[in-house]
Amino acid sequence: MFSLGKRNVITISLLAGLYLIIQLLVSRGVLLPYDLQILGLVCVNIMLAVSLNLINGFTGQFSIGHAGFFGIGAYASAYLTVIHDIPFLLALVLGALFSALIGICIGLPTLRLKGDYLAIATLGFGEIIRVVILNIPAVGGARGFSGISRETTFGTAYLFMIVTVVIIKNFIRSKHGRACIAIREDELASEALGINTTLYKVAAFTIGALFAGLAGGLYSHFMGYINPAANQIGFIKSIDILIMVVLGGLGSITGSVGAAILLTLIPEFLRGLAEYRMIVYPIILILIMLFRPTGILGGKELSWDAFVSFYQRITGKKQCQGVSTDA
Repeated sequence: MFSLGKRNVITISLLAGLYLIIQLLVSRGVLLPYDLQILGLVCVNIMLAVSLNLINGFTGQFSIGHAGFFGIGAYASAYLTVIHDIPFLLALVLGALFSALIGICIGLPTLRLKGDYLAIATLGFGEIIRVVILNIPAVGGARGFSGISRETTFGTAYLFMIVTVVIIKNFIRSKHGRACIAIREDELASEALGINTTLYKVAAFTIGALFAGLAGGLYSHFMGYINPAANQIGFIKSIDILIMVVLGGLGSITGSVGAAILLTLIPEFLRGLAEYRMIVYPIILILIMLFRPTGILGGKELSWDAFVSFYQRITGKKQCQGVSTDA
């Protein structure tokens, strides 16, 4: 299921090089601690977008309660480190596993639904999680959970982001991922071919919940504080994640990565516009969706072959394949 081919080696080398460049910029004072915090949030949002794309884009199940799993992971890991003094990495893993367990419990009954009914069910789940957290005094209730140790560094978030993307990408390329894509294309035909559609839908839902919970744990230990507001673990956050997936392109991992980067950085670039920021930001989104209604990549993936082909088109160079001469 996991392979380390030439392209993967090149990709990993580029990612490692990017990390070293960022660290060099930090050491030279070009990037400030605040900039690293924004880059850490970019990594968290990439994890959320890619994990939701597995559910919505590759399996074809319309979920809009992804922030609920994000909140479960955030609060569970924070509770374990603050209240029970459990080491950060262990708490992070346990929080993600707890989120996955809830994903199984929610997925089994709700994934029998389809279309709008599934969307409403997952939306209700997300709001139930938020309301439950609001009424748990042990995690701060409506005041939020403070005093969380800020264990997550940019390097930690960057590493887990890469792990998330690699695992989900390899899952999609496996026979299990192909089964999920078959379900998306035609669920009835998939059942006729002997694919256990319920099993694969729940599996995709659980994997998505696992990585959303992992992102939540990283986030709470990155910020040192989390509260059950709608824009952190509620409906607004779920919509933000969904926008990243749709904007990048349903069924496109690289599209989700690009959209997560774009939608995390745009508000920061517009911060200086103050009162105009909330006008400019929606206009940008509307323009993108008007000109690219299927998303930035529209279900396609950026690849080395695509870059080579693009380079050849703009330079007028062509590969000489199968050229023969007759005497």
